[in-house]
Amino acid sequence: MVESRSHKRGKGSASRTEVPIGGGKRLDAKRGHYAIEVERGGTSLAINKALDRLKTQKSSSKILRVPQNDIDKAVGLAKEKGMNVTITNLSKTKRKSS
Repeated sequence: MVESRSHKRGKGSASRTEVPIGGGKRLDAKRGHYAIEVERGGTSLAINKALDRLKTQKSSSKILRVPQNDIDKAVGLAKEKGMNVTITNLSKTKRKSS
């Protein structure tokens, strides 16, 4: 499926995009020691899947980008999983940590 314009913008200018992580899955982007996952679907299931993809990156700082109205939901789900992840909105102007 083709990525939307806002999805591509959310990944930024990462040097490695669509990084294979095993199990037929792909991480959206990897930039230096940052692993970036963009999830535009606001459901808990979609956000949990994105968090699982980020969890595979052990030596990276993790960034999850979601629409602004889903930030609080994503923070709650990340805390339930016990993950240390930075959650930002798609335009990267608001940020919360879990």
